[in-house]
Amino acid sequence: MRIDGARHGTMDDLSIAALRPSDPTEQPDFVTALARGLAVIRAFGSDRPRMTLADIAKHVSLPRATVRRSLITLATLGYIETDGRNFALTPKVLALANSYLSSSPLPRAAQPLLERLAETTRESCWAAILDEEDVLLVAGARTNRLLSAGLAVGSRLPAFCSALGRVLLAGSSDEKLDAFMVRLAPRSLTPRTVTEAASIRRAILSAREEGYAISDGEVETGVCSIAVPLVDQQGRTIAALNAIVPSARLRRSEMMERFLPLLRQAANDIRPILV
Repeated sequence: MRIDGARHGTMDDLSIAALRPSDPTEQPDFVTALARGLAVIRAFGSDRPRMTLADIAKHVSLPRATVRRSLITLATLGYIETDGRNFALTPKVLALANSYLSSSPLPRAAQPLLERLAETTRESCWAAILDEEDVLLVAGARTNRLLSAGLAVGSRLPAFCSALGRVLLAGSSDEKLDAFMVRLAPRSLTPRTVTEAASIRRAILSAREEGYAISDGEVETGVCSIAVPLVDQQGRTIAALNAIVPSARLRRSEMMERFLPLLRQAANDIRPILV
């Protein structure tokens, strides 16, 4: 009797699945040292530009000896510098980001359209992807307003309370959304940040139903963002586009009227380019 591999999988497939460890880090080909080195790189940020060995070890929850080996390797390769006590990233780390930006069609396709969108709206506009609990800005166009001075390509925003994040999470499967909510440890960024789990889920499901999300003052006081999904040819949400304005300048209804059609048109214009 023939087993339909497309529906049920072959016996070899089933055997491999049974042998595969539930924890991906337990796979025989998983390189633990590489994962630890990447964790060390990601430990640095705007609030942690320079750290001691002890600081890094505490942040990544690894033994000092392990972190020390990673730091020595990264310093030898030129990705980290030290004064003997404190460690900091070097500009060479940007080469890692450039590899993504130059190889992915999304930033190249989105950038000129975001520039035209920013020129039309006279507001800053960004494209972002979901990266675990954050959204990562991969392309954008800033106006001269001081509102977006702190944002740049490579900036990260919390997914749970940002319009970009809620749109991206809305495009996830129910299983992935459930897993996100289990991992989530929301924190208040402003007095208006929604941190109650049921309310966060409702906001995400609302974005799924409406096809857009608005976050007003939850990420930064006085800043309002409206975002729409960027859907690829297979119907998958692969990114999100937004526009940001001062909350005092426009009401929610005005943002929807002015920006929602333009953002949706930009998303439609980018879609055919993503091949």
